[in-house]
Amino acid sequence: MEDLLQHLTWIDDQQDEMLTAIIELCNINSHTINLTGIALVKEKLISQFESLGGDLELVDTEPMTSIDDDGLSSNQPLGEIIHIVKYPDAPKKIMLCIHMDTVYSQDDEFQICQMTDGGQLNGPGVADAKGGLIVMLYALKTLEQSPLAGKIGWEVIINPDEEIGSPGSESFIRSRASFCDFGLLFEPALPGGHMVSDRKGSGNFTFIVRGKSAHSGRDFAAGRNAITALARLLNEIDNLNGEPDVILNVGRISGGGALNMVPDLAVGRVNVRVKDLEEQNGVEIDFEDLVKKYNQLDGISVEMHGRFTSPPKPTDEDAQRIQQRITQCGQALDISFEFKGTGGASDGNKFADAGLPNVDTMGPCGGHIHSSNEFLIPESLVPRTKLAALAMLSFAAEN
Repeated sequence: MEDLLQHLTWIDDQQDEMLTAIIELCNINSHTINLTGIALVKEKLISQFESLGGDLELVDTEPMTSIDDDGLSSNQPLGEIIHIVKYPDAPKKIMLCIHMDTVYSQDDEFQICQMTDGGQLNGPGVADAKGGLIVMLYALKTLEQSPLAGKIGWEVIINPDEEIGSPGSESFIRSRASFCDFGLLFEPALPGGHMVSDRKGSGNFTFIVRGKSAHSGRDFAAGRNAITALARLLNEIDNLNGEPDVILNVGRISGGGALNMVPDLAVGRVNVRVKDLEEQNGVEIDFEDLVKKYNQLDGISVEMHGRFTSPPKPTDEDAQRIQQRITQCGQALDISFEFKGTGGASDGNKFADAGLPNVDTMGPCGGHIHSSNEFLIPESLVPRTKLAALAMLSFAAEN
C-alpha cells in the first residue's frame, strides 16, 4: 500500500479550495422540502462532478406520503437524484453515496457559514453532509488522475431526502446495490474521527386516534376523548422501553381545540430504534397488538401509519472486511480511529440490507450536527480525502 501514497500528495494543497466549495454549498438552504434550494445545490454539484466524466443522469424520486396534524394523507414531491456511473465493465465496482439535503428549514435563523475563533467552520450542513460531498468529489478526482483510473468502476448517488429517511430515493438505492461490490458513504465521522461499525434500525410511526366530540359541560358523557385515548396509548408505548437496545421515543402529539369541547381527533408520532431484525419484529407485533386493543374501546378508532425505513445494519463478515481495509489505509496514513456502533441510521442501512457491505462515515470530522452549533474541522478535509482515495486505489491496484 505504501507505493500508492505517491498518488495522494496533490491533496495536501487542496484544503482551501475544498473549504471554499463547502461554504458555497452550505450558504444555499437545501432543507429537504425546499425544492428550489435543492435544485440550486444540485446544479452546483453537477458542474463540479461533471469534470470526473462518466454517464450522469438525473433520477426522479418518488413523492413522500405524509400525515398532517388533521390525520390527512398527502404526497410531498421531492428533489432529483444525481446518478453517475463510470467504468461499469470494470472487474470490481464501488458505490459512493451521500445526500445534498439538510435539516435546517428556510425559516431557521441558521443559514450562513462563519469561521469561529477556534478555527472551525460553523454552518448548516458543513459536516452533515456537504463537507462529505466535497471529500467524496476530491477522493474521486484523486482516483481519476492516477494511473489506476479505469481499474475499478464507480457509481455515485447523491440523493435529496436522506434527512427524512430517504423515502423518495430508497427504491433507487436498493435497485443499484447489486451493481457494486462495496460502498463508501460520506456521512461525518464520529467525535474523535472514529467510524461507525453497526447502526441501529430506525422507524417512524404515526397513530391517528378518533373519538366523538361533545359539549364538555352539557353532554360530556356522550363524548369520547381522542386525546386521553392517545395519551394512554403513547404511555403504553413508552412503557415498552426497558430493553437496552430498543428505544421508543414519543416525539410529537397534536389534537384538540376549544376547551369546552371533547376532542374527537389526536395524532401522535413515535420514532423507534432497534439493534436487529428480531427486535424490529417484536416492536411491530407490539404496535399491532396495541392498535387492536385500542380499537376495541367504545367510540374510539386508531389507525397506524409508518414503518421501519432503515433496517438495522449489523457488522457481518463482509462488512468486517471493508472495515479492515479502511483500518489498513488509516494505518498507512498514520490516521488513528476505531469502529464503533451508533444508534443513528443512514443510507448505509439500506445498502447493507440490500446486500452491499459499506462503511458510511467517510466524511470529514466535526460535530453538533442538526444544531446551530454544527461545525467542521477544516484540517480534517485533507486526511479524510486521502483515506477515501487510498481505499479506492488499494482496491483498484488488485485488478
